[in-house]
Amino acid sequence: MMLATALVFIMHLGFAGVEAGFTQAKNTVNVLFKNTLTPIIGILTYYLIGFSLMYPGFAEPGWFGFGGFPLSLPENGNTVEYASAGYTYWTDFLFQAMFAATAATIVSGAVAERIKISAYLIFTIIFVGLVYPVIGSWKWGAGALDAAGFYDFAGSTLVHSVGGWGALAGIMIIGPRLGKYVDGKVIDKPGSSVPLAVIGVFLLWFGWFGFNGGSVLSADPAIVSYVLVTTCLAACTGALGGFITGYVVFKRLDLGMVLNGILAGLVGITAGADVISPGWACFVGLVAGILVVLSAITLDKFKLDDCVGAVSVHLTCGIWGTLAVGIFGIDGDGNDMAFWPQLKGVLVCGAAAFISAYIIFTILKYTIGIRVSEQHEREGLDSHEHGIRGYTITYDQ
Repeated sequence: MMLATALVFIMHLGFAGVEAGFTQAKNTVNVLFKNTLTPIIGILTYYLIGFSLMYPGFAEPGWFGFGGFPLSLPENGNTVEYASAGYTYWTDFLFQAMFAATAATIVSGAVAERIKISAYLIFTIIFVGLVYPVIGSWKWGAGALDAAGFYDFAGSTLVHSVGGWGALAGIMIIGPRLGKYVDGKVIDKPGSSVPLAVIGVFLLWFGWFGFNGGSVLSADPAIVSYVLVTTCLAACTGALGGFITGYVVFKRLDLGMVLNGILAGLVGITAGADVISPGWACFVGLVAGILVVLSAITLDKFKLDDCVGAVSVHLTCGIWGTLAVGIFGIDGDGNDMAFWPQLKGVLVCGAAAFISAYIIFTILKYTIGIRVSEQHEREGLDSHEHGIRGYTITYDQ
């Protein structure tokens, strides 16, 4: 469990690489600054209030509960008996804290290059501290959706779609980057470093061994190995789906779509990595890779500017992966899993996450403001907000 925790933690470096690589060089430090503070804020807010909201100890399945603060060690909490000889209370907290911080990082990439640092940090505190854990409690905290039969193994909905809904609300309210859409055309904004983006994606894939593998919550070799096989297969077919669809649509070998296809496959299989067969996992990943390309095109048609494709990867493919459990999933007793509870979970969690994020961003917009000045956006946030640039070339005189 602690090894899995470390793997999920390193995903934040992957997110940083992907976002810095896919965004413009003039905003590199700004992107890295946000990605550095996000896990810091996420872990602290989860410690202060989030964990108690997410695991409130419902007396009966409900929609809201609170376990009290600060974190208090329960009986046998410092022994593995805390989780039926599995792991300790502190292991439980730290593993779940890494997931919480991940949800906020998804929003970061979508709204990059034009959001104020102050607005982003306030949003992160509220979203990770309150919104994410309450929604998570409905399933993982034995709340109402869990009682209704909703299934989400490692968070296609509870982590990825929740973050994706937050990202969608953000880009709707903050608007596109200057010069992104001109006379009906989509203007490319070249990223600062393709190699950095590739490194970031492979770090995320590496971290997913902990994200999905750790969600087994034990070292049982049978189920852990099965989960990692379905996870990797979906990543591979997701890459192929992104590659083929990108070639058909754009008539080029689009590396960006291959990279996002890998992430799409990973997000897609996350909800059902333990209940979907390897063969169907390949199909789930392939469809996710196709969807991520079509979703990106659709967003551009509506002039919704997502710098790194976060909405397409995490929201679109998170929804698909969650529904796929109800289509292809087989439970431990060999029975087909139900579709309706999956659809209900997607709708309920989606409505809660999107409405909450939209309200938070709207309040920030009309109070402290959420967008940097036009001058700062054109000249780059690094020089104006941080005083240094991400890439510096010096010449000896």
